[in-house]
Amino acid sequence: MSHEHPTPATKPPRPTPPSVPALRVRGTLAVASIAVMIAQIANALPGSLNGVFQQTFDTVGSQLTWITAAFMIPVVVFELTFGVLGDTFGHRKLVVGGSLLVLVGSAICAIAPQVEVMWLGSAINGLGAGAIFPASLALVAAVTHNPRDRARGIALWAGFLSAGAAISPLLGGVAAGLGSWRGAYWVVAALGVATIFLSLWLAVEYRSPQSRKLDPWGQVTFAAGLILVLFGLVQGPEEGWLSTNVVFASVAGILLLIAFVVIELRTESPLLELSLFRNRAFTVSSIVAVVGMFAFLGACFATSMWLGPVQHQNPVYLGLLFLLLQGPAFVLIPVISRLLAIVAARWLLTAGLVLMGSGALLASNLDVSNFSVVPFIAPTLLIGVGFALTLSPMTAIALNTVPRQLTGMASATTNLLRDLGFVLGPVLVGAIALSSAGNQLVGALQTASLPADEKGAALGIALGGGPIALNSIPEGAPGAAAHDLALQALGSGFSLAFLVCALAAFAAALLTLFGLRGVRDDRGSTVAYADEDPEAADSPGGHSGAKHPAALSGARDLREDRV
Repeated sequence: MSHEHPTPATKPPRPTPPSVPALRVRGTLAVASIAVMIAQIANALPGSLNGVFQQTFDTVGSQLTWITAAFMIPVVVFELTFGVLGDTFGHRKLVVGGSLLVLVGSAICAIAPQVEVMWLGSAINGLGAGAIFPASLALVAAVTHNPRDRARGIALWAGFLSAGAAISPLLGGVAAGLGSWRGAYWVVAALGVATIFLSLWLAVEYRSPQSRKLDPWGQVTFAAGLILVLFGLVQGPEEGWLSTNVVFASVAGILLLIAFVVIELRTESPLLELSLFRNRAFTVSSIVAVVGMFAFLGACFATSMWLGPVQHQNPVYLGLLFLLLQGPAFVLIPVISRLLAIVAARWLLTAGLVLMGSGALLASNLDVSNFSVVPFIAPTLLIGVGFALTLSPMTAIALNTVPRQLTGMASATTNLLRDLGFVLGPVLVGAIALSSAGNQLVGALQTASLPADEKGAALGIALGGGPIALNSIPEGAPGAAAHDLALQALGSGFSLAFLVCALAAFAAALLTLFGLRGVRDDRGSTVAYADEDPEAADSPGGHSGAKHPAALSGARDLREDRV
């Protein structure tokens, strides 16, 4: 099939089919945008509430980490399968089902009496979001039938996604400031109800003309392997890295992931097309996606923990700082789309990663005993602008360096790997910071000149619940005299975590700069729209897209430029 694009003089863009009235097109775009915004609000909500969660549930060790990780794990584990289900049964049904899950998960979080129930609610929210992300983007593609309209639809979708990430921390902070963080989850539940009705009323249904096969064994081995490995990473600092549970989970998880790779190489309809990684540029961009997004969400999680459970700052302040972390990705969408037209994606991606690393490096030098949020403004702004600069170029490089018929799978795979980085951020940062802080605190307590009863109580709390538990006991309670030691240990642990995020971002920048040197986009055109290339539309993951696919509109402008 020829991929030449005729000029408007010879073949004008196809109009929207008469069977889809303009009102339904607008309604579908509105539903897709609102649905993805709500999914992202549910995703980002714990960021401003970790301190409140710690006080409400009296959490210790890794329990806070699991609230965030429980959301992201289902997103990563099931998003490729959700793409197949949407193509088979209909993407509007998937949006409705995902919104119902977000409604249920948010309601469970709102009434959660203990942290374990929060984990359950977050996991259900993540499952719903995992369905909404690819299905909502597929609906955008279904009702836009020329490149210009589709670019606008994707930009609208990406804008609402970024808006959800920016709004969510403020929603959480304001609700907590008014006396009830649970109200924020009730708002998300109410929005879920609205999305269900709007979807059924306004959106068109779309399914792929060619049915795709599920990959059940690939799904099972990938899900079980990833969950077990992440369990080992989260529980390692608390139970000990050589404990039976941690060692068994880690080894079993690695073996299952190896089995997943073997299955994907042999199955007729793979969940993940591993042949994509024979392409050097795609492999480099994939590694950068994991490492760079680990650096970003790791820095976000460290900021949330520093100002929340460590310093117990007002959640509103944290919400405002998260605007600096998440807001630039929304505000700068039109700027970055223009930059992609005139600056090679490799340079933009490198610059974004350097800015992220610089911000995390600044944060690693902050003083935990300084309770002003002002010193965080510069680091968070650098990280936020850097994050905004990485999203579109990362997707552009992945899509522009693979054969045209594989752009759908390339987009889905890049999305999966980026989300894997998002999962690893809080998991590894929590493990690094809490493990380091725990070791430092126990050593400091053993040599501290505290009264015997205070030292004994503090050691018991530190060994049983870790530094966060000791840092949070009320004044006058047994062990409270060691509060400053716990505060300093946590500050040191999260400073180390910020430093690791900085090094990860700088390493990803170097890999981008040198690993992509000399790579060209030889196709002269980039994004393969479903209307133009049925192979791309029907390839696995063809409609799952990228979570910030404003890149798709700017990606077409790379042409023969060096990546």
